[in-house]
Amino acid sequence: MDKLKLKNLYSDFRPDIELIEKELEKSLESDSPILREASMHLLHAGGKRIRPVFVLLSAKFGNFDLSLVAKAAVALELIHMASLVHDDVIDDSDMRRGMPTVKAQWNNKVAMYTGDFILARSLQYISSIEDEGLHQALADTMIEIVKGEFIQIEDQFNLDQGIRDYFRRIKRKTALLIASSCEMGAIAAGAEQKVVWRLKRFGYFVGMSFQIVDDILDFTATEKELGKPAGSDLTNGNITLPILYLKDDQVAGPLIIKALNGSISDNEMKTLLQYIRSSDSLKKAKKISDLYLQKALLEVENLPEIPAKNHLKQIALFIGKRKF
Repeated sequence: MDKLKLKNLYSDFRPDIELIEKELEKSLESDSPILREASMHLLHAGGKRIRPVFVLLSAKFGNFDLSLVAKAAVALELIHMASLVHDDVIDDSDMRRGMPTVKAQWNNKVAMYTGDFILARSLQYISSIEDEGLHQALADTMIEIVKGEFIQIEDQFNLDQGIRDYFRRIKRKTALLIASSCEMGAIAAGAEQKVVWRLKRFGYFVGMSFQIVDDILDFTATEKELGKPAGSDLTNGNITLPILYLKDDQVAGPLIIKALNGSISDNEMKTLLQYIRSSDSLKKAKKISDLYLQKALLEVENLPEIPAKNHLKQIALFIGKRKF
């Protein structure tokens, strides 16, 4: 039902999305069979294409030119894809979206070079747009993403962290790229500066909500929906908001430590997942996600009255309420 709803939300600009999808395939062509196959492997694993959609919708608030906007959309989605390949190496993840990761299908070296190749392709696409502000926005985003990767490595398996550390991490891991998608779409279309800033703030708040929901779903969704085992973020050492609320709990705390050090049994993992689902940690995390979502919707309310405004609102609400 959720997937059908998402397709319906995209239906009004489906031709634009299909063009971007074709451009993504074109961008990943390579003379190297392994490089091409590894890159296409990730692309064909699917994805919600949230970032390209936000680029497209944000560009509607200026002088929309699909040929320019598509380049920005492809560049941002490629950066996202590259970060996923690198993330899977860092987390030693074998599954993503129900398929083997690039590092599992091949090896770590192939995965790292594939991520580098995808990132380089992103720079090729954005360099064809003659706008210094756009280039600067992308460069700033990429720097922050790399900082985020290092923060994630530093925080991995470390229970001695607080909620502020978590927010700092997901800001760079997810929120900034979505914020940049909105910002760069508006810049590419020559939107007014105040509109650019409002869209960027909207994207940031949506991105924070999006990642918190993702972290909740890691405990509540099925393996089929997640494309990986439930609770795998925890076993990979990623301390998310629900875990931060439970790390000092007398029942959950010892099991969380076991999950992090790799000594938890299958039955103990089932017990931990059941305990997390019945605790109020998920409700607390959802409340924080909803607060970010409300901030995003407030930014939308002050945007010009065009059809894209309602689309932004609908997709933001979907992100906050999604079940997969």
